[in-house]
This record gives sequence, structure tokens and C-alpha cells, in this order.
Amino acid sequence: MGSSKTVRKLEVVSPVPADIDIANGVEPLHIADIAADLNLSPRYYDLYGKFKAKVLLSVLDEFQQSQDGYYVVVGVLLQPRSGKGNLLLLLVVTCLRQPSQGPTFGIKGGAAGGGYSQVIPMDEFNLHLTGDIHAITAANNLLAAAIDTRVFHEATQSDKALFNRLCPPNKEGKRTFCDIMFRRLKKLGIDKTNPDDLTPEEVNKFARLDIDPDSITWRRVMDVNDRFLRKITVGQGPDEKGMVRETGFDISVASEIMAVLALTNNLADMREKLGKMVIGNSKAGEPITADDLGLGGALTVLMKDAINPTLMQTLEGTPVLVHAGPFANIAHGNSSIVADKIALKLVGPGGFVVTEAGFGSDIGTEKFMNIKCRYSGLTPQCAIVVATVRALKMHGGGPQVVAGKPLDRAYLTENVSLVEAGCVNLARHISNTKAYGTNVVVAINMFSSDTEAELNAVKKAAMDAGAFDAVICTHHAHGGKGAVDLGIAVQKACENVTQPLRFLYPLDISIKEKIEAIARSYGAAGVEYTEQQARVLESPNLHGKNSISFSDNAAAKGAPSGFILPIRDVRASIGAGFIYPLVGTMSTMPGLPTRPCFFDIDLDTTTGKVIGLS
Repeated sequence: MGSSKTVRKLEVVSPVPADIDIANGVEPLHIADIAADLNLSPRYYDLYGKFKAKVLLSVLDEFQQSQDGYYVVVGVLLQPRSGKGNLLLLLVVTCLRQPSQGPTFGIKGGAAGGGYSQVIPMDEFNLHLTGDIHAITAANNLLAAAIDTRVFHEATQSDKALFNRLCPPNKEGKRTFCDIMFRRLKKLGIDKTNPDDLTPEEVNKFARLDIDPDSITWRRVMDVNDRFLRKITVGQGPDEKGMVRETGFDISVASEIMAVLALTNNLADMREKLGKMVIGNSKAGEPITADDLGLGGALTVLMKDAINPTLMQTLEGTPVLVHAGPFANIAHGNSSIVADKIALKLVGPGGFVVTEAGFGSDIGTEKFMNIKCRYSGLTPQCAIVVATVRALKMHGGGPQVVAGKPLDRAYLTENVSLVEAGCVNLARHISNTKAYGTNVVVAINMFSSDTEAELNAVKKAAMDAGAFDAVICTHHAHGGKGAVDLGIAVQKACENVTQPLRFLYPLDISIKEKIEAIARSYGAAGVEYTEQQARVLESPNLHGKNSISFSDNAAAKGAPSGFILPIRDVRASIGAGFIYPLVGTMSTMPGLPTRPCFFDIDLDTTTGKVIGLS
């Protein structure tokens, strides 16, 4: 498999210390050393301090003729919501999503890994990183401001006044269209290049977007959990002349701009996707885009640095590319296409790129295959399904797991029958993933309370379900040493691919048929729509499910089947390139618990190091 020249041998202790203590106890290598191991020339990255660098997309031009390495996607079972243990497989280059600050200060904590399997500097990874999420927040909110402002100005001005302000005459009295205006003119079927040649009817169509305030779907965002911003009223100031409407805030990573960033292939592609984002409809029912508002170019300017992935490192000095962080329940939940493409070129033939599919191997891996791989043209050779004894006990009928509360004794003592009962869930994950033609390796993350009998039960169930291999992993407690057997299994799986990539559905079938194909893979017997929802299903991609269970019922564990999947709502991310139905209740702005993580977070003012971050 090859290894980095800079791999650091960890000095592990037991019991495993707190994540932040482990991270603070390791001095990161200069990021230039990590880049050198990848044969990445300094002209292809910009330093962000000593331990982070932005990798420039121009590196793809340099390595255009190079062959790709092996491509591995990692998904997880739906875990009990306390504690950690998701896989951070440290093989050559790992590609991860950037975490939101909301959960970091809320209840879940950070997302840099855990124990001796972490990305460092852990505090920088979990907080501002290189500012990508802040750029998304700024771009998103600029668009939100432009929407309300345009509605305001159109309500208070005549067509002539609007046109005069949009295309003001210069000192010589000549008007001109700026470049972005030609996009709207083309959309309207107006082929004139001189503003003075427009007829009064054309002036009206060009200058007046006539946005229906009730149709506006674009919301403001911030990267903080704040439940009291879920529903707000804007325009209450005296200068807004009664232009009041209800709206709300989402968390920044729920912005469509985040999904665009993750699914873009290059800068030009991002520019087009940002301009095509739909914010609502006109009163005549026509979709209004960011380009209609004149904003596509400005959004791209705000995002021009965010498109470059951030190079970091693990505790052992292996390279990590961190980029994008879209939700998986309302977007596709995967790290970026450009990060994966860069990593595959950098590792080259025989190297390995391990990329993350969030929110479970059912929802995350499904979208990885059907959305991300379709847009990227990349094909994975292996898919890893991460399982734990605790998660399988939950799916076998174990007591409810409540975030922030101690685990029930059932999860800490041996109960092989409970594990075996839950393995039906693991079997469904394996069969779903194998359906794409990809070899499946099950990584069983071991906790100290797991017994040999329980672990063997999981291994047997995985192999019986058709996994290529099933391996017990202890990387949380032992770092890379604890995942050596997993690495060997993944290498064999990649070298023994016998089938091409198969998508769950073709693109030339109806949206309803695509929904049903996805629903059947979850075990549904059918899908139920309202009349209104059935009418709006007219876009090429559609994805959605509850993020806790295979079904729409979050309480339904195991592998439920035979249920009817009710579609509660249908929403569009036209710029990013998909539509998604909602089942169950999905919050796009999390709230804070009674006892958030921020109680534990502080700064050692003597050393300058962050403490208490989880």
C-alpha cells in the first residue's frame, strides 16, 4: 500500500485519554512536509499557517495524464447517539467533510475522529479551518439580502425607474448591459444588446422579477445552533415600508451553496451552478435564479478560495484533504468531488483514497453512488461499512439511546442474542451496497466492553450477508496499528473487483420511478404522495429519507420492510443538481441542549491551547 515518509509512531496509553488531550500532545508536522510526501510542489498550494494549506485546482492540470489510485468510500451504520467510533481510515489520503461549528459547541462535539485516529490540529479542524463555511455563510446571506431588497425596490418603483437604476446612462448618455444581464436577456428570449432598443414590454420583463414573497425558499444561515431563529419575521423596520414576511435561518452547512461546492468539478462549473440556484418563483410561476438577481458572479468571487480543498494531517502524519460539509438528509452528505479527484491523482496507481459518505451507509453511500459518482465520473473499487456491537444491539431491540445520557447497561454487558437480532440491519446495508457492483468490507469498530462472542457474531453475520471480508478494528485505541488488518482487506477488495459500477436507477425514467427505486432499497412496499407533490416532481434527481432509520419512522430499527413511505414535502436544489423529498421531520437548524459541549471548552491562556473540545 505504501506509506508516508513522515509517518509518526504513536505512543498510545490505556485507557484512551480525551480526544483533545491526545491531539494537543502531538506536535503536527509542517504541512509542507506532508505536501512533499505527495510530490505536491509549493506552486500548487497556499499555506494557511504552519499546519494547513489550500491545494489549488491547477494541480489537476499538472497530473491530468496520471492514472488514478484506488477509490474507497466509507459509510457507517446508524450509531447510538452517544460516544464516537466512526472510521477514520488512514491509508495514503483520506478525504473528509469539514464539520460545522454548530454540533461542535452543541451536543455531538467535533468530527476530527476520536482517540488515536484523528485529524490535527483538532481544534482548527473543528472550528474556523480555512474559512470555507464562513465564505458560504457570506455568499448565502448576500443572496438573501438581494432577494428582499429586490422585492422592496420593485414594490416602490415604476418600470422606468427600475430600468434607469439597473442600466444607468454614462456621462455621454449611453446605457450598457453588464455581462450578467445578458444571461437574463437570453432567458427571456431578448437578443438585443443595446438597452435603449428594448420596448416598454421588454423593459418590464427585464427589470421586474416580480418575485412572489410567499414562494421564496432561500433562507439566511449561520454556523451556530440557534433554535430561536428557525422562524423569524423580517422587514419590521420603519424604513422597509411594511414589507414584512416570515422566513428563518438554517445552519450554514444546510445551504445549497455548500452542496454546490461539494458537487462542482471546477471553477467554471461552480459559477454555472451558483447562477442557476432557484430562490423562488415570480407571481406568474417562473423560477427566479441567482443570475436573474445579478448575483452569480459575486457569489463565485466570495467562493473562489473555498473551492480549493484544505490539506491537513492525521496524528501519524498521513495526509488528509478536508473539503465541503453538506448535510446528508437534505443534500448528499459527501466530501467534495474536487478533493477526491486531486487525491486520486496524487496517490497514483496502487495508492488509495478513502472518502467519507456521511449519515450512514444507506443514505450517505447511496447518494455517493447515485449523485456524486454520476457527476464526477469516478468509480469506487471498495465500500466500507462501519459497524459497532452497540449499534447492532440498538437495532436488535436494545433500550433507547439518548444523546448526552449514559448508555444503558445492555450496551455495556455481553448479550449475543441482541447483537444477532440487530445484524439484520447490517445485512441490509451490505446487500444495498453490493447492489452497486462494489466489494464490501465491514469494519467492526471495537469498544472495550465488546466481548469476543459478540464480535464473532458480527463477523459471521457480515460474511453470511455477502461481505468481501469483515475485520475487527481498534484504531481508536491503537491508531493505524489497529486498522492494519482492515487495510489489507481493503487492498484485496480493490484488487479483486469483478463488476462495473451499477446505479440504483437510470436517468431516463420518471421521478416517481426513481423515488420508488430508492424507497424499495430501504424496504418500502410503495410510496405515497399528496396531489401537489405529485405535480412538482419534474427534475432529474431526487433523494430523501429519515436520517435515523431505513423507513420514515425514526423509531423503526433493524431492517423494516413492507411499509409505505409517505413524502411530506418536496424541495429543490436546482443549482446543485437534485431535488429531494422529505419524510419524517427534518430540522435544518439544530438547537442547543440543556448541557451543551461549550461548557467544557476553554483556552489555556498560558499555552494558548484549546481545552475541552470533544
